Amino acid sequence: MRLAAFIRTEIEAILLDWERFSKTLYHAKNMDRDSLRDHAKEMLLAIAADIDSHQDESAQAAKSKGDAPKGEEETWAEVHGGDRQNSGFTVIETVSEFRALRASVVSHWSKAHPTLAGRRLEDLTRFHEAIDQAVAESLEQYATEKEMETRLFGAILLASPDPIYVLDLDGRFIYANKATADLFAMAPEAIIGKSTFDLGFSFASDFQRNLDKVIAEQTTFRGKFAHTFASGQGERFEYLLAPVLDEQQDTEATVCISRDITEQAIAEEKAWHNAHYDLLTGLPNRRLFLDRLEQEIKHAKRRSRPLALLFMDLDGFKDVNDSLGHEAGDRILSDVAERLADCVRANDTVARLGGDEFTVILTGAEQRKDVELVAQTIIDALAMPFHMGQQRIQISVSIGIAFYPDVASTPDALLEAADQAMYQAKKAGSNQMCFYDTFDKTGADAANVCLQSEFASLPTALDTHNAAD
Repeated sequence: MRLAAFIRTEIEAILLDWERFSKTLYHAKNMDRDSLRDHAKEMLLAIAADIDSHQDESAQAAKSKGDAPKGEEETWAEVHGGDRQNSGFTVIETVSEFRALRASVVSHWSKAHPTLAGRRLEDLTRFHEAIDQAVAESLEQYATEKEMETRLFGAILLASPDPIYVLDLDGRFIYANKATADLFAMAPEAIIGKSTFDLGFSFASDFQRNLDKVIAEQTTFRGKFAHTFASGQGERFEYLLAPVLDEQQDTEATVCISRDITEQAIAEEKAWHNAHYDLLTGLPNRRLFLDRLEQEIKHAKRRSRPLALLFMDLDGFKDVNDSLGHEAGDRILSDVAERLADCVRANDTVARLGGDEFTVILTGAEQRKDVELVAQTIIDALAMPFHMGQQRIQISVSIGIAFYPDVASTPDALLEAADQAMYQAKKAGSNQMCFYDTFDKTGADAANVCLQSEFASLPTALDTHNAAD
């Protein structure tokens, strides 16, 4: 039996060898069995046809060197080379497929014909020549596809508006595209070989820590950093780190793609600020106030410390707003917010709940008298005239006060208690503070204790409050 016919007859046995071999190729592991078998089968049938074809000595000599003349149609070997490059196969993996087929065919042929001579030896020689020519055609097409891919990739990197760079295992730049050079305001050759530490970037420590994690764990990482580069481009950036693996699946480098998100970050921060702060006064709004109250109660609970909540409503503001207009009313509300902020410490929270209602969260208020002093300071501050052009506008404030954990242990309950105490202060004549207290001696569930101003003025009340803390 001639070798070409033998290959066609024994093709299933040869393909079984091929399947076993394919499991050793990393990129072939992801291919399904039918695709692998069909591809190898086409390779074998093409070689068998080549052996059957008539060739003179010069054609055989050229083929043994991989220099046989090419036809107009693409050969199966060229298809193979292009397919393997596009599938991510390495050159070694691509060549090894031909070696595996050669070894399998020779092994089966030698077992069937222990003595090789005459036509059988000539067929085997023709088989080797066909394999050599196929390897040459496959690798040439592989190289052509690879070169095109490299050119396309280079064009993409050059045209990309996003900085893209590659770093070695020590965190040094080994490649930087044009966008990176423009961002850094440096020539590419001045970047190569440097690390983020060498370049003096403020985010270098966090970046290197994340880079080390990507290298060690072979996982991607998304992060953000803030930095003003010499080019003046952007202030906020996000970046993606991804490992580059070699043929042994070891990390050999890391690629980083970064993007300027300054406008997006500013827009998000503005949206968050608008959602959590009062646009008129700049104080925290109800939403942020409730969140802070919940956090402060949790904090007070952990530390077993008290907390005081002041609920305030302006006296006489509606008359001023109706008589002078909303613009004047808005001006007064803004001035009230400033005076309130001056009456408390920086770590206390002043918020506007809406309209002319304000709140203050006093943290660490150990004694009732401390809270009284702060509340009196607020009453005195808001009793001072507000100037609107030549006009002197007089208003006052009613304050309701509730304590955690004595009165309530939840944000809603504490706010409700302070609100009730404020309304009691209004009923009692305004311009005063009212405490929401619980009593056991009288059998009543709760009572409001209102205090008229006992001090004509307390210019040092805030200092006293600060000293107490």
